[in-house]
Amino acid sequence: MQNKKIRIFIIAGEVSGDVLGARIMREMPDVEFIGIGGENMIAEGLESLFPMGDLAVMGIVEVLGHLKTLTGRIRQTADAIIKSRPDIVLTIDAPGFAKNVIKQVRKSEAGHNLIDKGLKFHHVVAPQVWAWRSGRAKKYARIFDKLYAFFDFEVPYFTKYGLDTVAVGHPIADGLIGKKGMHKTDLNEKIITLVPGSRMSEVKRLMPLFHDVVHQLVANGYRNYKFVIPTVETTADYVSNCVKKWTVKPELVSSDKRYELYSKTYIAIVASGTVSAELAMLHIPTIVVYKMNPITLWFAHILIHIKWVSLVNILLNSCVYPEYLGEEANVDNVLNEIQQLTIPSVRDKMISRLKEADDMWLRKEGTPAALIANSLRKLV
Repeated sequence: MQNKKIRIFIIAGEVSGDVLGARIMREMPDVEFIGIGGENMIAEGLESLFPMGDLAVMGIVEVLGHLKTLTGRIRQTADAIIKSRPDIVLTIDAPGFAKNVIKQVRKSEAGHNLIDKGLKFHHVVAPQVWAWRSGRAKKYARIFDKLYAFFDFEVPYFTKYGLDTVAVGHPIADGLIGKKGMHKTDLNEKIITLVPGSRMSEVKRLMPLFHDVVHQLVANGYRNYKFVIPTVETTADYVSNCVKKWTVKPELVSSDKRYELYSKTYIAIVASGTVSAELAMLHIPTIVVYKMNPITLWFAHILIHIKWVSLVNILLNSCVYPEYLGEEANVDNVLNEIQQLTIPSVRDKMISRLKEADDMWLRKEGTPAALIANSLRKLV
């Protein structure tokens, strides 16, 4: 073991990565962390190079609109890596940003010198090559030295190209599996949780739908419902300004209170993404919706070759959570699903199916953060 303090340059591009990054930092208190993160990693002592929200962009058109900012951040991050001379660069999700940063480092003379001295590039979250663009697996093998996937079935897609890949379980399952949601239907006040996502582009597209769902429910006589929106730092101000204009105003809670909210949720209506997996682990009846730029949606229909977008549906190969994407994400469809989920037999069937996935989320060897931390320590 070398005497110098281990230095890791860590990059998280969105809220879920920020949460996992903070857990990894807690597992490695004797390590010096520098890089980019959000409120969770900052709470663990990270001085973020710039606001994490600058990276929270998704979709072809949306990325093009922020290209100048992203290009500048890529260059700034690559320069910071070269200047700080870390032992390992650990990137968590945000694959486009991560790959471009590493390419910048690799092509520079100073970066080559660091690599010759042992700098390694590790990435957390395997791209869904089993769903679309399978060629990415080979590209990842050329860019990264190690990949941390969530599930065993993902590993062979990358090891066949020589990329050291290990399955560590799904990070959000840590602490969630085994907790019970609220499944009673006889309460005076039922909480409808609305989650518009963490990226500004998706929030802007879903908030009008959520407005219409809330007001239509109340107009239809569902007055014993309480509406709550958990907010994240990247979009909290925008969401707050939106609901100020609503006649029926949802309660806003901060993201660090979301699990307490989820545990009391009667029905959730959420953007496709990590949150649907969180709710599946908690056995919460949920409706998944997503809206995107029409051009992005057109490309998605051509390129994606899976039936479902929700991870629990993919794992169970069944439509456990109803999904409405694009134009199908409308008031009528959502209201119909809400009505269905007020029927006890329908709720019970969904909850039973969600429980079937419990054993798929975590590994017996330890939590994802602990497994990643142990792997990092072995290299330095």
